Amino acid sequence: MSEVRFDIGSLHAAYAAGVSVTAMIDAVHARIAAADDPGIFIHLPGKADMLAQAQKLGPFDPVAKPLWGVPFAVKDNIDVAGMPTTAACAEYAYMPEADATVVARLKAAGALVVGKANLDQFATGLVGVRTPYPIPRNAVDASLVPGGSSSGSAVATARGIVSFALGTDTAGSGRIPAGLNNIVGLKPTVGTLSAAGVVPACRTLDCVSVFALTVDDAYRVFSVAAARAAADPYSRDIAVQPLAVRPPMLIVGIPAKADLKFFGDAAMQAGFEASLAMLSRLGCRLVEIPFGDFYATANLLYEGAWVAERYAAIRDFMEANEAALHPVTRKIIGGARNLSAADAFRGLYALQAYRAKLAPVIASVDLFCVPTAPTHYTTAAVLADPIETNSRLGTYTNFVNLLDMCGIAVPTGKRDDGLPMSVTLLAPAGRDALTAALARDLHAASGLSLGATGWQQPGFLPAASSADDGMIDLVVVGAHLSGMPLNGQLSQLGARFSRSAKTSAAYRLYALAGQSVPKPGLLRVAEGGAAVEVEVWRLSADAFGRFVAAIPPPLGIGTIELEDGSSAKGFLVETAGLSGASDISSFGGWRRFAGPSKNSARART
Repeated sequence: MSEVRFDIGSLHAAYAAGVSVTAMIDAVHARIAAADDPGIFIHLPGKADMLAQAQKLGPFDPVAKPLWGVPFAVKDNIDVAGMPTTAACAEYAYMPEADATVVARLKAAGALVVGKANLDQFATGLVGVRTPYPIPRNAVDASLVPGGSSSGSAVATARGIVSFALGTDTAGSGRIPAGLNNIVGLKPTVGTLSAAGVVPACRTLDCVSVFALTVDDAYRVFSVAAARAAADPYSRDIAVQPLAVRPPMLIVGIPAKADLKFFGDAAMQAGFEASLAMLSRLGCRLVEIPFGDFYATANLLYEGAWVAERYAAIRDFMEANEAALHPVTRKIIGGARNLSAADAFRGLYALQAYRAKLAPVIASVDLFCVPTAPTHYTTAAVLADPIETNSRLGTYTNFVNLLDMCGIAVPTGKRDDGLPMSVTLLAPAGRDALTAALARDLHAASGLSLGATGWQQPGFLPAASSADDGMIDLVVVGAHLSGMPLNGQLSQLGARFSRSAKTSAAYRLYALAGQSVPKPGLLRVAEGGAAVEVEVWRLSADAFGRFVAAIPPPLGIGTIELEDGSSAKGFLVETAGLSGASDISSFGGWRRFAGPSKNSARART
């Protein structure tokens, strides 16, 4: 069993072949012993505890329990019933009677808790060294920091001790450790995973995150754990969309070259450029975006309002037990004592101004790609300069929750010196499935092994098509295609890309005259028709109705016959609207006719 991989698909295949849960538990503890790293876990109950959990599973049934027999670690600021919660401060420890909401949901799906993982104390830090316990060793290079604050969770995952681990992410703690340990770090839309049962850092920004070896595993865990909880007033009803195929054309915003920050790390800069080249090869169109306002937003996180929020979270404990805090943690949070309520409101006003200013910038692209971290630091370098090094690691992470964005860190290769290269894909709240779909393709294209395990990536299976969920198929032929100027109208309505297709050979395609945004018209003809390339998107009935109501003449919605014999509602043009139009059927589709100049219209904002 020690050879069995712990990515979820491989582990479930092993169970189906007759491997026992007991053998898996033995393998977990053999790998803990082999790692020989006392910094990974703060609380490790042992085999007996896992066996007791396993006895409640029943027969192997990955349908009823999609995480059946899957081992996971929990960051030690998240409650697990019967295991102490310390937040990396022994004097703060308490014994929770109930699981945190996310832990309870994962257990109900069959997952087994291995133990409580180390962290930067009170989740304050991005380095992984601000702990009174032994510092976890980076799984790829022991001289480097593991990244924080979810250090132990990331290292346990990267070493293959667990299939996945829970972290938290306020300023990047679910992304930086992933990037530094060659694993996936999914930071969901704030509120989709309940924070009930989580020791708060900044309660208005905190979210539970997921570390995994693959994007599929991270998204599976996210899908199981997501739920609004009455006990968490910050949880939200945001539907988790299935991880499906991504649109063939995506506009990806990247920091303008003049705004990129690598702090002299040429290898990281080269690695990022190589990652962007991968995106281009996957069909993405890259658009440089000025990043000054994103950095300015990030700077707010460790100013008035949110430092005060960290202090509010542990004020009573800190006032009575200040000496128990790690020196760096004490210095950062203690700075809130010099702040006033007016300082907090100034921060909130500044954030709202940046949100308003950046909203059209964020809407101008489908998603963003940034380096996960601007550089790698050794543990010695961070201990010598704990504040500045930590701040630099948060260059591309600190603004994300403030701007209500979701994100996923994904490995994309190795730098010239062999260290991990990772990028983070970001999108507005609720578009977790879009970032994951592109991350999945990026990870596959990298050909990297998983974490520090040496395991090759599992066979790349096409993402599932959208299920029969009551949504309505819509065929789009022109300006609403992915990457086109009006595609954002579909995204704003929550539409999901389903598939690329062709019509039956019964249509002619025209470039319409007199349109403010260039558009085609699709016309069904009795003879002389041709097949035309289209895309099929899916909308809820309500969204479909709102979309149709806004369609201007001479376009309308009719039934379009597809090449495979199926049919769906889609754009057709009235015959009267063809005055001055050009027949472009020979191009086979609008994208080929329009070319890059018209395709890029949406990005020029």
